[in-house]
Amino acid sequence: MATTRREKAAETEAALKAAARRVFAERGYLNTKISDITAAAGRATGSFYNHFSGKEELLEALLRDLLAVADEAVAGVEGHDSDFRRIEAVRWHVEVYWRFYKTHLAEMTAVRQAAMADPDLGRRLQRILADDARHLAGHLAELPGSRSSPELRLSAYYALLDGFAHTWLVVNPADGLTITDEQAVDVLTDLLHHGLAGVPPTG
Repeated sequence: MATTRREKAAETEAALKAAARRVFAERGYLNTKISDITAAAGRATGSFYNHFSGKEELLEALLRDLLAVADEAVAGVEGHDSDFRRIEAVRWHVEVYWRFYKTHLAEMTAVRQAAMADPDLGRRLQRILADDARHLAGHLAELPGSRSSPELRLSAYYALLDGFAHTWLVVNPADGLTITDEQAVDVLTDLLHHGLAGVPPTG
């Protein structure tokens, strides 16, 4: 059966996205040109603009795709608990994030690089991430005694996870220390559970 124009367009878009992931991993987002992506995809450079206005829009599309796939995968995982007073609930969410970040290291690094180079793009990417994580604000709203809003707690929650993951999975401390996945999840879980479910400050 002959391939339709729509099917060919979908194939080209998928090839461009797959190529972008590979090239971002090899060269980094900032050092990647559109011609690098199209060459890796085996497509003409001009074909890129039939699908994306630029590298920025491609990165936004990649991030949405990754989050959608991750949401589908998590939906089938047992153990989800929204009660962050329980350390097991916090650990489940930390482990999901750590696994997602490690699996999609090139894309998450690209998001960080893009945000540093273009603050407007950084804000758009953060909105995509925030929209995907909005359900967690509900988890945090259930915690008693906090003086801050769920949205502020959610921002602090992700800042800790993102910064720690970037430090250990991308930068790697220069003193030769290493960390296992289990150790990373343990330390993040302990810090977050104590901070979120511990005794709130008075006064």
